[in-house]
Amino acid sequence: MLCFRFLVESSKDNAYTKNSFQPQQRQRQISTVVTAYLILPDESRHAPTHHSAPLSPSHFTPTTLVESTKSSSDTKLLTLSVPPYLLPRDNPDAFAPIWSVFVKDDDIQVERPYTPLEGVDGNGCMKFWIKKYDHGEVGRWLHSKQVGDAIEIRGPIKTWSRSWQHGDWDEVVLISGGTGITPFYQLLHSIFKPGNTPFNGHLTLLHGSRSLADLPPPSMIDFLITLSEKNPDKFKLRLFVDSIGDSAVTRSPNIESGRVGKSAIQDALRLTCSTPWWRKIFGPPTTTSVATERKVLVMLCGPEQMVNAIAGPYGRNYSQGQVEGILGELGLQSHQVWKL
Repeated sequence: MLCFRFLVESSKDNAYTKNSFQPQQRQRQISTVVTAYLILPDESRHAPTHHSAPLSPSHFTPTTLVESTKSSSDTKLLTLSVPPYLLPRDNPDAFAPIWSVFVKDDDIQVERPYTPLEGVDGNGCMKFWIKKYDHGEVGRWLHSKQVGDAIEIRGPIKTWSRSWQHGDWDEVVLISGGTGITPFYQLLHSIFKPGNTPFNGHLTLLHGSRSLADLPPPSMIDFLITLSEKNPDKFKLRLFVDSIGDSAVTRSPNIESGRVGKSAIQDALRLTCSTPWWRKIFGPPTTTSVATERKVLVMLCGPEQMVNAIAGPYGRNYSQGQVEGILGELGLQSHQVWKL
């Protein structure tokens, strides 16, 4: 149910939708979600609030909003602070490698997961990039909060639990759209954090936005560009915007016009065209498929239509489903793809 509500809230942020929902359809979907939320049992809504117990998925913990910065017309960078002594120090794996927390809207008792961009620091601070949707209860509620207000969270909740340090993959491709970049930003921040065990493979981040205004805040982009410049043999960044117009920002070599498509994914997977030049005259070129034994992982997070086009739809109850779409055409198998 919570995942379904997330998709309804996020449907506006979708560069892959050719036709937006009709108002009647949207209203029926929202009514269905609200009705189900109120009728069906959900233990998380009744989780207690503890002021002195360490952070845990089983209860809510009060935090304080210590910073709120508007990054665009509908996004903000928010920083929450929890007392350091409430961090679960006896379980450091709770914060690795990708994790989130549920934020509760106290007004209507609704919660939604959000990913801390840089994890949590030693002072208990967590920074979030939050988008406000027309029908997103928690996002709009968070945008209304003022510095000093209390906000309750529960977690950490592991979004991805595999280890990155055992040589499972030589090539990792991260594909995101909109605010779906946040778990990958967190992952990259963790991998390249000084003192952490280095990842021995190569990473590529392909991120798509509808417009320049929908790109992540400059602080996030600057961090990613700096990573790619300092670690050219480890990390590559490509940013895509549906339409960039004549803005001066287009002079950045990291921003390209268009969407994350087959060509960009082929480049990230280091696939080359296998069609002789003389055959291209008589038909479309073919590409080398990804061998099943290659230690490759492609992870996706973003609007549902983007995930469907690139990797195929989720399965029943948001299981992974079959690998279809562009990745299916390139021969990737289920053990080489993960949809967040």
